[in-house]
Amino acid sequence: MEAQVSKDMVIADMLQIDPGIAAILMASGMHCIGCPSAQGESLEEAALVHGMDADVLVENVNDYLTKKRSN
Repeated sequence: MEAQVSKDMVIADMLQIDPGIAAILMASGMHCIGCPSAQGESLEEAALVHGMDADVLVENVNDYLTKKRSN
Protein backbone atom coordinates (compact mmCIF):
# COMPACT_ATOMS: atom_id res chain seq x y z
CA MET A 1 0.00 0.00 0.00
CA GLU A 2 1.26 3.46 -0.87
CA ALA A 3 1.85 6.00 1.87
CA GLN A 4 -1.00 8.34 2.64
CA VAL A 5 -1.39 10.82 5.45
CA SER A 6 -4.23 11.33 7.89
CA LYS A 7 -5.08 14.20 10.18
CA ASP A 8 -4.08 12.23 13.26
CA MET A 9 -0.50 11.81 12.01
CA VAL A 10 2.30 13.73 13.69
CA ILE A 11 3.74 16.36 11.35
CA ALA A 12 7.30 15.07 11.81
CA ASP A 13 6.15 11.60 10.70
CA MET A 14 4.48 13.08 7.63
CA LEU A 15 7.74 14.79 6.66
CA GLN A 16 9.55 11.45 6.91
CA ILE A 17 7.16 10.07 4.29
CA ASP A 18 8.10 12.91 1.94
CA PRO A 19 9.94 16.11 2.84
CA GLY A 20 8.08 17.86 0.00
CA ILE A 21 4.99 17.86 2.23
CA ALA A 22 6.55 20.80 4.10
CA ALA A 23 6.12 23.04 1.04
CA ILE A 24 2.41 22.20 0.87
CA LEU A 25 1.87 22.96 4.55
CA MET A 26 3.86 26.18 4.35
CA ALA A 27 1.99 27.32 1.23
CA SER A 28 -1.24 26.74 3.15
CA GLY A 29 -0.07 29.12 5.89
CA MET A 30 1.44 26.65 8.34
CA HIS A 31 4.91 28.18 8.70
CA CYS A 32 5.91 26.40 11.90
CA ILE A 33 7.06 23.15 10.29
CA GLY A 34 10.46 23.33 11.98
CA CYS A 35 9.24 24.38 15.42
CA PRO A 36 9.44 21.95 18.34
CA SER A 37 5.65 21.55 18.44
CA ALA A 38 5.70 20.02 14.95
CA GLN A 39 7.72 17.12 16.32
CA GLY A 40 4.84 15.91 18.46
CA GLU A 41 1.75 17.70 17.16
CA SER A 42 -0.76 16.02 14.89
CA LEU A 43 -1.82 17.69 11.67
CA GLU A 44 -5.29 18.16 13.11
CA GLU A 45 -3.92 19.87 16.24
CA ALA A 46 -1.72 22.17 14.18
CA ALA A 47 -4.58 22.99 11.83
CA LEU A 48 -6.79 23.90 14.77
CA VAL A 49 -4.16 26.27 16.17
CA HIS A 50 -3.76 27.92 12.76
CA GLY A 51 -7.50 28.11 11.98
CA MET A 52 -7.23 25.69 9.07
CA ASP A 53 -9.35 22.78 7.89
CA ALA A 54 -7.34 19.59 8.54
CA ASP A 55 -9.39 17.64 6.01
CA VAL A 56 -8.42 20.07 3.24
CA LEU A 57 -4.75 19.77 4.21
CA VAL A 58 -4.96 15.97 4.17
CA GLU A 59 -6.58 16.06 0.74
CA ASN A 60 -3.91 18.41 -0.63
CA VAL A 61 -1.04 16.34 0.76
CA ASN A 62 -2.49 13.04 -0.44
CA ASP A 63 -3.11 14.54 -3.90
CA TYR A 64 0.56 15.59 -3.96
CA LEU A 65 1.69 12.09 -2.96
CA THR A 66 -0.54 10.45 -5.58
CA LYS A 67 0.71 12.74 -8.35
CA LYS A 68 4.32 12.22 -7.32
CA ARG A 69 3.90 8.43 -7.51
CA SER A 70 2.32 8.62 -10.96
CA ASN A 71 5.30 10.52 -12.41
